[in-house]
Amino acid sequence: MLLQEIDWIILIGFFVISLGIGLYTAKKASKSQEEYFNAGGSMSWWLLGISMVATTFSTDTPNLVTDIVRTNGVAGNWVWWSFLLTGMLTVFFFAKLWKRSGVLTDIEFYEMRYSGKLAAFLRGFRAIYLGVFFNVVIIASVSLAAIKIGGVLLGISPLQTLLIAGVVTVIYSSLGGLRGVVLTDFLQFGLSLGGAIAAAYVAVSHPAIGSMDKLLSHPEVSSKLNILPDFGNMEAAVIIFFIPLFIQWWSVWYPGAEPGGGGYVVQRMLAAKNEKHAFSSVLLFNIVHYAIRPWPWIIVALASIVVFPTLDDIQIAFPNTSPQIIKDDIAYPAMLSFLPVGLMGLVVTSLVAAYMSTLSTHLNWGASYVVNDFYKRFINPESSQKTLVNVGRLATVLIMLLGGFMALKLENALQSFSILLQIGAGTGLLYILRWYWWRINAASELTAMIVSFAIALYFAFVHQHYFEALQTHEELVIGVLITTVSWIVVSYLTKPTDTAVLIKFLNVTKVPGKGWESVRSQMKNSETAESDQNYFGFQKALLSFGLGVIAIFGLLIAIGKLVLKSYEAGGWILFCSVIAFALMYKLIDNKE
Repeated sequence: MLLQEIDWIILIGFFVISLGIGLYTAKKASKSQEEYFNAGGSMSWWLLGISMVATTFSTDTPNLVTDIVRTNGVAGNWVWWSFLLTGMLTVFFFAKLWKRSGVLTDIEFYEMRYSGKLAAFLRGFRAIYLGVFFNVVIIASVSLAAIKIGGVLLGISPLQTLLIAGVVTVIYSSLGGLRGVVLTDFLQFGLSLGGAIAAAYVAVSHPAIGSMDKLLSHPEVSSKLNILPDFGNMEAAVIIFFIPLFIQWWSVWYPGAEPGGGGYVVQRMLAAKNEKHAFSSVLLFNIVHYAIRPWPWIIVALASIVVFPTLDDIQIAFPNTSPQIIKDDIAYPAMLSFLPVGLMGLVVTSLVAAYMSTLSTHLNWGASYVVNDFYKRFINPESSQKTLVNVGRLATVLIMLLGGFMALKLENALQSFSILLQIGAGTGLLYILRWYWWRINAASELTAMIVSFAIALYFAFVHQHYFEALQTHEELVIGVLITTVSWIVVSYLTKPTDTAVLIKFLNVTKVPGKGWESVRSQMKNSETAESDQNYFGFQKALLSFGLGVIAIFGLLIAIGKLVLKSYEAGGWILFCSVIAFALMYKLIDNKE
């Protein structure tokens, strides 16, 4: 066990503060399900933005980045950097629409946008499918990373790890609701980022490395430093760059990077004070998540290549760790074992904080679906607010138990990342267009969900037994193609959503674009028609989107160049990024 007395004091102190926040916010959270799951729609943009960042900064994230860097170099991170396009689409085309919709969860959207029994079924089924199944997979993934850290740094068993961190998280998140989660996230993000930077500093100072210059010049590291892939190796470039940037970001549903917004990102936007706060929160999230945060993890990952060149080296260094979980992603916690007393406590606490922030969000988010979109909608519509909050607390505990059980069955972070990408392949475009094209209906969504899931099962359990195995990216492209074609065909072959529902939806959201012209033509003679149909300028939003993507990708690459000591290139790219930010800001409507 590497932690000393001062380290334990830091860790236990953090637990006490987290529980204190849960107790402090418990009374207000108990008032109603709106308070429990939505913080009463009164939160500020900076708190919500940092909360989103903290949620995506989990224990599995640096492990995933380490796995990617050790396998495919720095450029391999484009498999998730590409989701910036998804995030910026949410900023400029969906954030204000979600807040304006007035729903409590994004699942409630189904019966606002679609009509009939199929819409109701879709709402109830998705509530369990996403609220329980998907959340269990995510919780299992982040818990697996916590298990690896607990085994390497603390010498404790997987069950002990889950009991220590999981119980504390369940207590404060179930007591304080979303408000408690968001306030705790703010503390957790500060600890997580500080710990990541400290870990990078110590990694570079390791005796086998000595300095940043020596790290960058090491023959095993220098070949992995390119931020852009080697386009001379087109096969690798297609896998890690072209498919993510041209196909994956718009076609794949992935928690935290849902095309059109979804999940806990929408939950945070709905908790904002107003539409401007919703917009600003997602913009802040994308800047910090993609441009600022990755580099400390990347430095540690590069250092691990020198210190632990092979998996056998990690196994030798940590003989008590199960060989089953010795994968490339465990190199990150292995590097943390060199931290000195005191700093070890800070970094371990930061990783625990990262784990708890993601865990608490997914528990509260999943419980919101179970309560609002399943229990209240289908089981007990007349339930009291007290009952709804209590059911939410019970759902929180059950989701955690299922996630912890599944965590014991996974082996590495990249494994679960690939599983989720394949399950959501082909559904992304639908989630974008359902806001902007009236013809999409409940049957479209149901088709996309069933086909994408069936294809994922086929590749996981059938294809390999009868045909030559395909690579992950090939399976992804096939899944996207088949699923997309399937739901588009079904959209045209099935009955559209009732006109009255479409008119009501358009009156509430004021969504712009040519995809609603046929509905607007019917609204001219409708008593429910309203004059304010151009809620925001579509062309201005598109230009702002492009500038935002350039600005944040530019900032990401500039910081990377500066960290990797390419000062001149980094300076010029940073200058271009600042110009793009300035132009984007000029276009943003700052009213309200």
